[in-house]
Amino acid sequence: MANIELWGGVECTVNRVGDQYFDQLAQSGHAQRITDLDLFAELGIKKLRYPVLWESVAPEHPEQQDWSWATARLNRLREVNIDPIVGLLHHGSGPRYTNLLDDNFPQKFAQYARSVAQQFPWVNYYTPVNEPLTTARFSALYGFWYPHTKDDASFAKALLNQINGTKLAMQAIREVNPHAQLVQTDDLGYSHSTPALQYQADFENHRRWLSWDLLCGKVDQQHPLWPYLRLHQVPEAALLELVQHPCPPNVIGVNYYVTSERYLDERIIDYPWHTHGSNGKHRYADVEAVRVQAASPLGVQQILEQVCARYDIPVAITEAHLCCTREEQMRWFAEVWDSASFLRNQGKNIRGVTAWTLLGAYDWNSLLTQNSGHYEMGVFDLRSGVPAQTAVSKFLRGVSAGEERHPLLGIDGWWKRACRSMYPPLSECPEVWDVSSNEQKQKETIGVQPMLITGATGTLGRAFARLCDVRGIPYVLLSRQDMDITDESSVEQTILKYRPWALVNTAGYVRVDDAENEPEACSRENTLGPAVLAKVCQAQNIGLVTFSSDLVFDGEKQTLYTEEDKTNPLNVYGSSKALAEEQVLAAMPGALVIRTSAFFGPWDEHNFVYHALRAIAHQETFKAAEDSFITPTYVPDLVNTTLDLLIDGENGIWHLANQGTYSWAQLAELAAKLAGLEADPWLHPVAQASFNLPAARPASSALGTSKRGLLPTVEDALRRFIRASEVNFRPINQPEDEMRFAAQA
Repeated sequence: MANIELWGGVECTVNRVGDQYFDQLAQSGHAQRITDLDLFAELGIKKLRYPVLWESVAPEHPEQQDWSWATARLNRLREVNIDPIVGLLHHGSGPRYTNLLDDNFPQKFAQYARSVAQQFPWVNYYTPVNEPLTTARFSALYGFWYPHTKDDASFAKALLNQINGTKLAMQAIREVNPHAQLVQTDDLGYSHSTPALQYQADFENHRRWLSWDLLCGKVDQQHPLWPYLRLHQVPEAALLELVQHPCPPNVIGVNYYVTSERYLDERIIDYPWHTHGSNGKHRYADVEAVRVQAASPLGVQQILEQVCARYDIPVAITEAHLCCTREEQMRWFAEVWDSASFLRNQGKNIRGVTAWTLLGAYDWNSLLTQNSGHYEMGVFDLRSGVPAQTAVSKFLRGVSAGEERHPLLGIDGWWKRACRSMYPPLSECPEVWDVSSNEQKQKETIGVQPMLITGATGTLGRAFARLCDVRGIPYVLLSRQDMDITDESSVEQTILKYRPWALVNTAGYVRVDDAENEPEACSRENTLGPAVLAKVCQAQNIGLVTFSSDLVFDGEKQTLYTEEDKTNPLNVYGSSKALAEEQVLAAMPGALVIRTSAFFGPWDEHNFVYHALRAIAHQETFKAAEDSFITPTYVPDLVNTTLDLLIDGENGIWHLANQGTYSWAQLAELAAKLAGLEADPWLHPVAQASFNLPAARPASSALGTSKRGLLPTVEDALRRFIRASEVNFRPINQPEDEMRFAAQA
């Protein structure tokens, strides 16, 4: 049997909230970039879910149609040999002259569908309405999207309007192109529950099939949801018309996410308030099953088996996407792909797996109810304004050919690890991926290459180890005694022992002022060591990332320093880093060199922000320079982004710092404000020169980037830092502290 096909999709929702339309194509910039289609073609995609949306073509009047955008893009897809699966309505309610509860919605929609078919008679695949059931729930049952109703009768009418609209649309399309095929998508999960809520789970497990059941003519008097639909004002004649004259899909399109399976629990005290709801009989929490320790999600393979058993129709995964770290994105797609491939080899009619949201998505964290610009990365990274390749795009190019996968794909995704549980929350994740010190985990990861991390006693080395544990990245954390980075023989022996896929060097001389009197020691650790690592990693074909500093600059530039700016350090430490950059990239052009600045993190006390907040909270004088400017960097952001770039195979010099330029005094003031502390009179802004430091500092070493390594704002990072560390910064005179001290006394 032939292999399954790689399909693709562009997140293209145009949804309405009140009178405001949210347009994903405008947010991603794809509306202006036809060249994206060539990038998609390079992935080897055979079919592409692509929008020719009603709201965009005819927004004001059904007869006022603009086909220019769609014509240029669909013609380009023909030229690069990709079959478009044309979508006409994607989580939308239609243009302003209709909505999902309009009695004439199906007829108006079919009229538009006919126009599309006449304009593009060669198009053979259509998804007239994406996810009718999901859209009806979000628009008419939960009230998130227009028309914002919240009752079962409106939900049922919205769903039936979309189903009848799909049926009439396909009839109109097939009058133009008799060979047109219907690829009908919807989210398909499964509801798990406590025994008390089994009745509600049963209802939702019947309801999940409704889009396809209605189109296939299965909703008759014997259907479990017939009484529900009749109770909520769906005419019997409308249901029987679909039974007598169905419009079965040519392909069932399953959209399955990590969060598609749910868990219902009446013990609401165990769950956050935003998960609470009611069916009139019980109040209960509705949460992701994968986050509940007691739940056992079915997984994509069992979900696909259920679809194949229910319908004798070809099946495709029409959305496979995970908003997560790079290796987890690949692990998720690999699991979906492998499950579909396994079933196809077992004789199931699985056609394709769709890499959804090729360009990423915006504001789904608020279910498209707020235009905040929250970006979820897809197959390509849009943060620099143009699509950039990632490890995911490279993985997709080889997935259908069965090419060798990244070593990290040998580890289960987070949804299968112990860390998945939030209910009840784990006090600490029990998984440890340090294969050098944990014999049990070492046995579990046989055959999986680790990553080496130098600098076992430093802030950055320990942070990498901590986040590798979270991300399921096996590692070996090395001290100076384990491996001397300045000794080529020691490095070679260590690499021979562990056979890593990459090495992260966080070791080095960090005492900027002491370096003025210890230039040889500084040079040995900061220049010679990285150069030796680069030489050996180049010879062994091992990825390498090492760290540099903002102190390679002299501070004369009035704007942010970018990767292209010339270095001119003012002190010994900065000189050692600048020379290391040159030597590392000369020995290993594929190395990744990260310049960063003034980092702070929640896992130790060795940083400026911690000491500033601690002093102010204890009402102690704290001096900070008001004329020296930096771009502070939050360690978790730095580590996670570095790991992503390393996995992506990026190289050269990159600037990674949180967005925002502050003097040291301004940084302390902002941190205090966000922590709810009064900086005055404890914070004393002073001149940098008053510290009489041995090493000269630039007046401004603020880092910017011309690349895609954009970290969140400093303010956002400080908020997260304070949440993680707030127990340390509570003013000593607050009542809760007094009570705590009294209890101890």
